[in-house]
Amino acid sequence: MTTLSAKPAPSRALRFARSRAVLLLGLPLCAGLLGLALMSSIAFGAADIAPADVWAALVAFNPESTEHLIIQTLRIPRAAVAALVGAALAVAGALMQGLTRNPLADPGILGIETGAALGVVAAVYFLQIGSLYLYALFAFAGAALTAVAVYALGSLGRGGPTPLKITIAGAALTALLSSLTTGMLIFNQRTLEEVRFWLAGSVAGRDLNLLLQAAPYLIAGLLLALGLGRQITTISLGDDVAKGLGQRTGWVKGLTAIATVLLAGGAVAVAGPIGFVGLVIPHAVRFLVGQDYRWILPYAALIGATFLVLSDVAARLVLRPTELPVGVMTALIGGPFFVYLVRWRVKR
Repeated sequence: MTTLSAKPAPSRALRFARSRAVLLLGLPLCAGLLGLALMSSIAFGAADIAPADVWAALVAFNPESTEHLIIQTLRIPRAAVAALVGAALAVAGALMQGLTRNPLADPGILGIETGAALGVVAAVYFLQIGSLYLYALFAFAGAALTAVAVYALGSLGRGGPTPLKITIAGAALTALLSSLTTGMLIFNQRTLEEVRFWLAGSVAGRDLNLLLQAAPYLIAGLLLALGLGRQITTISLGDDVAKGLGQRTGWVKGLTAIATVLLAGGAVAVAGPIGFVGLVIPHAVRFLVGQDYRWILPYAALIGATFLVLSDVAARLVLRPTELPVGVMTALIGGPFFVYLVRWRVKR
């Protein structure tokens, strides 16, 4: 006779780490780590700049100094973009995992990033736009249409939308949209030259004006997501449980989809498709803080921002003076973690 073993209870140390007081103290600690990561991003790069010059560029900017110009016009915007994009991708991944109850849910794996990238490439191919400022509209359109298509395909058949069906639909659409994107790039060399570095996922060359244009969408998505923490916790237990507790699951799913599209579409518009941030960070945060999305979402935002900022610093230094796209670094870290999830977590 087969017996079902109960899930082991958390240890006393783990229960203490997840107590409300410790979690409250952990937020400023994570914010402090993010601040250190931002300072390292400003201090290190292809050009060697003394710490005294870095500090002087922050507190007493001299427009005639080359070092000050590098700090103010290149490194500070780059660090800010990496932090905001990392927070957006991590929160988007957490929302998708909670809503679909799928440990593999991620803006990249479910095709949302690929759809946003296709929207941008199609705009460059057909409309010949060449400005990063116009990428946002087409990235949002591509992300939204892909999200609707994935959910619709995953809802077909008996049983409605299930985590497995949504994952399969996302993988299939990702392959299709990637093929369409590649076809456009092959047939138009100019399009390839314009979006090649952007498609690899990079925060290099982004200025504050671009960040200010995308920031309203990203901040609105973050605020909406944080406001849905309690509802996502309930719906992650199952639709039947959520409905039994009086929750309007349709409204919650709709608002969550809007937040995800704002976050993923805005992040892709600014930095291109950067994979694995939305997959790795929510799992790491969930291990630390438990299953309550009121804590998962703010921790994911802070840790995701720190992760992408440090990944960008590593991308600048690993082959110095040559810089790698930050998407390459996140793939090197997230790839093995994805294999672990497929082999152990999903199988279990």
